[in-house]
Amino acid sequence: MNGKKLGQIALAFSLVLGAPLYIAPMLPVANAQSQDGALAGNTTPNATVVVRSPDTGFSRTTVADGAGNFRFPFLPVGNYELESSSDGSQVTAITVVINLGKTTFVNAAAFDEIEVVGSRSRNLIDVTSTESATNVTKTELARMPIERDLLAVAELAPGVTKGEFGGASFSGSSVAENAVYINGLNVTDFYNRVGFSSVPYSFYEEFQVKTGGYSVEFGRTTGGVINTVTRSGSNEFEIGAEAVWEPSFLQGDGDDHYDEDGNPYYIASHDEYDRGSLNLYAGGPIVKDRLFFFAMYEARNYEPTNTTSSGNLINEGKSDDGFWGTKIDWQINDNHLLELLAFSDENSTTTDVYQFDLASGETGDYQNTQLFDSGGINWSTTYTGYLTDSLSVRAMYGENSRDFAQYSLNDIDCNRVRDRRSVGAGDVGCTSSSTVRQRTDEREQARLDFQWSLGDHLIRFGVDHEVNTSNHDQYYPGPDRLVYEIYDTAPGATLANGGVVPAGVDAYVRSRTNEVNGVFETTNIAYYIEDSWQMTDDLVVELGLRQDAFDNKNSDGDSYIKIDDQLAPRLGFSWDPSSEGQSKVFGNLGRYYLPVANVINIKQAGGFADVRTFYAFNGLEDFEYQGATYQRPILGAQIGPVDDSQGDGTVGDLRGEVDADMDPVYQDELILGYQAMINDRWSWGVRGIYRKLNNAIDDMEITSDGILCNGDTGYIGWVMANPGEDLTVFADTNCDGDADGFITIDTAQAGWGMYDDDGNYVGEHGFEKPKRTYTAIEFMVDRSWNDDWALNASYTLSYSEGNAEGPVNSDTNFSDSGRTENFDNPWVNYNGNGYLPNDHRHQIKFRGSYKLNNSWQFGGSFSAVSGAPVNAFGVGTPFDGENYHSYYICTANCTSPNPSERQYEHRARASGGNLPWVYDLGLSVTYTKSFSDVLLTAKLAVYNLLDQQKVTDVDDEYESDIGFLNPQYRQGSSYKSPRYGQLLVTIDF
Repeated sequence: MNGKKLGQIALAFSLVLGAPLYIAPMLPVANAQSQDGALAGNTTPNATVVVRSPDTGFSRTTVADGAGNFRFPFLPVGNYELESSSDGSQVTAITVVINLGKTTFVNAAAFDEIEVVGSRSRNLIDVTSTESATNVTKTELARMPIERDLLAVAELAPGVTKGEFGGASFSGSSVAENAVYINGLNVTDFYNRVGFSSVPYSFYEEFQVKTGGYSVEFGRTTGGVINTVTRSGSNEFEIGAEAVWEPSFLQGDGDDHYDEDGNPYYIASHDEYDRGSLNLYAGGPIVKDRLFFFAMYEARNYEPTNTTSSGNLINEGKSDDGFWGTKIDWQINDNHLLELLAFSDENSTTTDVYQFDLASGETGDYQNTQLFDSGGINWSTTYTGYLTDSLSVRAMYGENSRDFAQYSLNDIDCNRVRDRRSVGAGDVGCTSSSTVRQRTDEREQARLDFQWSLGDHLIRFGVDHEVNTSNHDQYYPGPDRLVYEIYDTAPGATLANGGVVPAGVDAYVRSRTNEVNGVFETTNIAYYIEDSWQMTDDLVVELGLRQDAFDNKNSDGDSYIKIDDQLAPRLGFSWDPSSEGQSKVFGNLGRYYLPVANVINIKQAGGFADVRTFYAFNGLEDFEYQGATYQRPILGAQIGPVDDSQGDGTVGDLRGEVDADMDPVYQDELILGYQAMINDRWSWGVRGIYRKLNNAIDDMEITSDGILCNGDTGYIGWVMANPGEDLTVFADTNCDGDADGFITIDTAQAGWGMYDDDGNYVGEHGFEKPKRTYTAIEFMVDRSWNDDWALNASYTLSYSEGNAEGPVNSDTNFSDSGRTENFDNPWVNYNGNGYLPNDHRHQIKFRGSYKLNNSWQFGGSFSAVSGAPVNAFGVGTPFDGENYHSYYICTANCTSPNPSERQYEHRARASGGNLPWVYDLGLSVTYTKSFSDVLLTAKLAVYNLLDQQKVTDVDDEYESDIGFLNPQYRQGSSYKSPRYGQLLVTIDF
């Protein structure tokens, strides 16, 4: 084999990530779209340019303009051959790779012979891109120990960290602000905006993680975007199988945690699981060069075993539902393409619950069976048309379905009973089900996208329309649909409902109902236009505008929250100071809007009942159920009134429950960066990021309308509004007891009535405005793969500050998006500015791979992330008798019936210090062997090799009631999972 051929092969191996080898001057550029890529460049003026896929036979032809510029939009991801000819003579033939969401650029005129040009044949800089994105292919991931999870892939990008509720935080945002796409289909959870529909790891072809500066095509997110594309068939038949096994014997033992008195509060030493899957896949031509398929079936088996945190119960689960997915591609002709994606991620888990003796480790009698269903059937069809050399169109329609059901066999007969005292045993009743819930979420999505090339301008425009419907029903288990929870307290303490604990009572019982049902719909629509303007050979400017609108409706189909004309301008630039593609200065300034999740329609406009009653605790009594002995509380005297302030089960006049002139949630973002080559393999970069959240939509209790009637003001109740802004709401304006007109309240100054100790109205107090800023600087260095080794490293220094995390609240573990408790009264956020839950000051990330020879490869990954801040929340305030969350601790006279006599101390946000750093080291070894037409790959990966089990979340409540210190303060509620290993064997034919 000659040297030229070796060079071509070496370059071909490096086609993986998406930076261009040569930059075409005076060429209009835009970021490629969500499920494909693009090719652009420069050649001989007026030359005929042909791009052809050797895998599928697909080809496109265009004629370069008078300056030699050409462009091919909407190209499916993959390898292509580019040919340029003039006057019947071939000028050049180049092999290029098209990556997801990227535009590959070539200067075909610079080649006088056949060459191989790849996105990482040299790690040069894409001087035309203004966004912040990380592309990773399945080939790269196969060389490293990266967990087989979409969020784990996202966390490879700088500034992305693990968040609460099973999500990821992008650049300081909460976990409820992200978007996930599969082949252009939005699969993001719209009920609560936490989670997404998913496919098996090996069904993906490429991943793109957008952390900022993304184009106007993408919206409905103030966090980040995870953009993916799945595998497709080609002219070559492929058949393969992949077995993945995570055996229990490769797992580390979990640590147990006890309080100072030896009471268990987090038991994990008996937790283990066995997980296995077998993927069978095939792909190839149905009609050569025209019609292709790829199909996969994954058989799964997951058997987790875990105890409750207190160690009194043990759960033995099983989930064995399979996945199926397929992709059909029809190249009708070279100008018209049609593709179909369909998959099912339906899954059911059955968990048997047994009594457990922690001291002996013995499993006792059977208690219950819990059932959990999730997932659904999803599909999309996409048409791509190349109407002329300068005008292209893409149309997509798809449906995304997510079922959710949670229940147990005992839920009809049994109430849940939780002993949450410091000496409590956790669940002591005959069910441990947190709720009975059934919901189906269905998204109908349609979009139309155009690209139109006009000289130095590339115009992109389109429309994106979604109808999101939730059919929801939830309630607590038991014949009376109540949960009973037992808490420590002390005589004289003031409870959340204002009741005072009587003498001789050291614990109380809170009963609670929590239920709602109905069908709720939201319509989202957006229009966008963007001009990518090549102003000079070295300067690209992108000017974009997106207009969003959303309409959240109640169960009767009436608009509940409707906001139009959300204008999101975005401006980006990229300047190549070297004029050689060796460096770039780039920046992006943009606005991003976030829609209201469907959970708000359901719980705020759906007759939501959240009723709480407090009783003195008179001990536990035994009772028999199905041959087993359980316990339930003996209720003493009721303490204080019934509290239905969070929802009394009725739907009132919505004009009095939602701001009639509400503004949307939006965030402004500024990015400035620099990238440069060190040599033909190494590059480095630095990027500064500033984000500011400018608004919030949340539920607020408005206790005063500001209209004096007989010495007092009118009570309005709970409304959805913009905290700290004007609120327009239907109210009683003439003191006759009936709402009759709209009034406007400046909630920065008013809305909360103030009273003296005798109950006399003395004035108004307003609510804090939501604040969140994220300031960061990211440093990156990269050594590209050249069939030998690769390395990527990043360091992020960041500050996330303010008084509002976002639509969900990690501080108090409240996951209903848009109902964070942060603005339930003025004192929750009063003097509450500081470092937010997703403030991880330092993030260090490494990943790399090394090829020893043709058979053996080694990979490694390492991350070190500084711990999140810890708060010391109180519940009372020095301003009135309210008992909820606050930044004040009662220090004296806490049992006084007169709130003004109580003394308080301010505890600032993050005054509880910080959680420890979390380290994660992974190593892998891969063996590859060819046997004629069969390729065998075996891989062993070990995650969390050092078995670090640092605490990742704690109880932030310093007080649990006014004057009563929380005995569980700073106890861990979540820890990093122990070490585990994974064995993978793949056979490709």
